[in-house]
Amino acid sequence: ALPIRDRLTAARDFARDHGCILVLKGHRTITAAPAGNALVNTTGNSGLAKGGSGDVLTGLIASLLAQGASPVMAAAGGVWVHGRAGDLAAETQTEYGLTPEDVIAAFPRVCLELQGT
Repeated sequence: ALPIRDRLTAARDFARDHGCILVLKGHRTITAAPAGNALVNTTGNSGLAKGGSGDVLTGLIASLLAQGASPVMAAAGGVWVHGRAGDLAAETQTEYGLTPEDVIAAFPRVCLELQGT
């Protein structure tokens, strides 16, 4: 695996060179934009490294876009919410037992946290 600095450079370069927003999944998932800015996520755990997890993340990002979030905020916000939901779900399911369905089931808890309730 590449060190975070190399992953960050690779993500920024790809987003700039291809004029896209890139989500580079992994430990400390990176969201990079064409302008060269990048965000490094601090939520999530190894339980998210399972088949179907990326599909859940994609659906979450698409949902945020459909609700009017800018593409960069939808990507970065989706990554954060996905990771936080994974962290909450792992509290009861463990990282080893975590499934994509568990992550989805934790989304309402993340929304409540974000609302401060």
